[in-house]
Amino acid sequence: MSDSHKHPEDPANELASYNSAIDPRDFRNALGMFATGVTIVTAMSAEGRPYGVTCNSFASVSLNPPLVLWSLGTFSQGLTIFQNASHFAVNVLGASQEALASQFAKSSADKFVGVDWLPGLGSAPVLADVVANFQCRAANRYYGGDHVIFLGAVEAYAYNRREPLLFARGGFGRFVASSKAS
Repeated sequence: MSDSHKHPEDPANELASYNSAIDPRDFRNALGMFATGVTIVTAMSAEGRPYGVTCNSFASVSLNPPLVLWSLGTFSQGLTIFQNASHFAVNVLGASQEALASQFAKSSADKFVGVDWLPGLGSAPVLADVVANFQCRAANRYYGGDHVIFLGAVEAYAYNRREPLLFARGGFGRFVASSKAS
């Protein structure tokens, strides 16, 4: 008997949604058990209009070279903007910025109304008063199921020590540290 992992004959076919025995809604519920940080990823459109979207699929990839990733649904109205942008900024939200997260999560003609920001590298909007920001050159993108995964080469960043906003089980929250000393 062999313990070797069996690879599917056609990996692309295995990833097709119609071949999965997993219920998408229940799978989403299970993923919701994993708390994530909340970000707003921004870019400048080819027409010179700022665009942003609330995102919790942000992750670090590599320290050297400094790389990060995030993903966006293939049916997102802003997909073309991010696919064509030379740069994007990942703005990590603070615990008091739930309203901002909600503002950028909704479809709207101008999500930037009332939002303070400055143009960063490649004119990607860097939001004011966030916990951290990562200004990235768009390095690559990969197609995975119903999302596009964007890989960014970090060219500049800033952060402070304020409390981040978290998302889990379909809602916003805060980190509560263990009372145990480490």
